[in-house]
Amino acid sequence: MDLPVLPPVKPMLAKAVPDVPAPHSVAGGLVYEPKWDGFRCIVFRDGDEVVLGSRNEKPLTRYFPELVDAVRRQLPDRCVVDGEIVVVDGQRLSWPMLQQRIHPAESRVRLLSEQTPASFVAFDLLALGDEDLTGRPFAERRARLEEALGSVAGPVHLTRVSSDLEEGRRWFAAFEGAGLDGLVCKPLDAAYLPDKRVMLKVKHARTADCVVAGWRAHKQTGADGGPLLGSLMLGLYDEAGVLQSVGVCATFTMARRAELVGQLAPLALKPGEPHPWSAWADAAAHESQRLPGAVSRWSGGKDLSWHPLRPDLVVEVGYDAMEGTRFRHTTQFKRWRPDRTPDSCTYEQLERPVSYDLADVLEA
Repeated sequence: MDLPVLPPVKPMLAKAVPDVPAPHSVAGGLVYEPKWDGFRCIVFRDGDEVVLGSRNEKPLTRYFPELVDAVRRQLPDRCVVDGEIVVVDGQRLSWPMLQQRIHPAESRVRLLSEQTPASFVAFDLLALGDEDLTGRPFAERRARLEEALGSVAGPVHLTRVSSDLEEGRRWFAAFEGAGLDGLVCKPLDAAYLPDKRVMLKVKHARTADCVVAGWRAHKQTGADGGPLLGSLMLGLYDEAGVLQSVGVCATFTMARRAELVGQLAPLALKPGEPHPWSAWADAAAHESQRLPGAVSRWSGGKDLSWHPLRPDLVVEVGYDAMEGTRFRHTTQFKRWRPDRTPDSCTYEQLERPVSYDLADVLEA
């Protein structure tokens, strides 16, 4: 591969801000883009040779053969393009379907490329021909990107962009209904700086009251050799009154992790005492519901054993979005809620975004 920018390249990153900033709040101005919820990917193309680089610098090329073909058909013959790999399910992006694409078996990868084909959304241009554009301002890179990808069609897309504050706020509110997870704000005069948080991002922030149903140990031990808490295991009651596993909370200092082990000890189950998730070790049970002991390709053999607790304790956590019936990411501890009863912690408290057709976002 003979390009002015060669793999691997760590993508430029964004730092979180609490609200959508005004375009002129940053010297040189800002523009807004939808924040796509997928795998960050830098595409390197030199003729027929294509590399799909990931955020951790490990190639994604073998997992998305349909995108390799699309890159050869639609992107300039020699280019480096930053973007996001996503999978569309109906009118929304689907993170679970995207996760399934990372599979060790080539036959499975080929089958999934036909059943759940991916798309690539482009939003920056790092090189074109023999030109290294990383030192140029984003305003120029964006203009060159629009010129180079002006005629692309699915599964390759060019992300929309706006310098209007009200438009940015509308996108932030509306596009969540199509599975997007916020807004990216890009300084127009910024060079492309790999692995630096130059851009800004605004994500949805919400809270929920959850039942603490168990805990997992941290990979490290305490100063006395005893266990440290790694994460609290959270549950919400569904309409049938069944406590469902919805995710974890793991934002604690090392000192607090040691304290929590002692604090939770009185809630530990006695031998033979029932627990709502007692069936987690039964492999057949995982076929009908997602239980906390489930093993996936992402765990890599990691110890998923846990310590069940009587589901009497309620905690308020911060989260950004749901993926189906579970929190999309690890939640953040806010406070204990001794004033709440566990049976009041239901899915009804959660805010549900209004549905929005993803095609309207992709095709603009």
